[in-house]
Amino acid sequence: MARLVEDPVLKHRLVFEPVDDGKTLRIEMWVEPGGGVPPHIHPSMEESFEVLEGELSLLSGRTWGTHGRGETVVVPAGTRHAYRNEGSVVAHGICRATPPQTLEEFLTETAAMARDGKFTRQGIPKTPAAALQGLRLILRHRKMVVMRPI
Repeated sequence: MARLVEDPVLKHRLVFEPVDDGKTLRIEMWVEPGGGVPPHIHPSMEESFEVLEGELSLLSGRTWGTHGRGETVVVPAGTRHAYRNEGSVVAHGICRATPPQTLEEFLTETAAMARDGKFTRQGIPKTPAAALQGLRLILRHRKMVVMRPI
């Protein structure tokens, strides 16, 4: 069953749907202008990003590239990556994560914190309690994702 999650800080809406008997997580995403995710690494998860409408800037390793409708970028496991919408219209795409591990839970919990007002617009925790909650979240999912700045 597909589920919609909205994150007002990262400025994206995501619909999660397990496919291939749960071996892959299909994430339909709508990224608002100025939205996106910070650089990170999935040690043992491959992701592919397919742009359906608009443009997405995708970081893979140390290289940013802008990709439009019909283009797909595959990010191998262990590769630092990020995405953002630098355009003026909503970017629509599909991400496929294999194996999905705890990606849906991580993104759902992060979005809930954002909706609860625990982050600034830059994604910085507003209070020590929010910072502690964010640290616990990162530690719980550390086998699935490692946050890495540019």
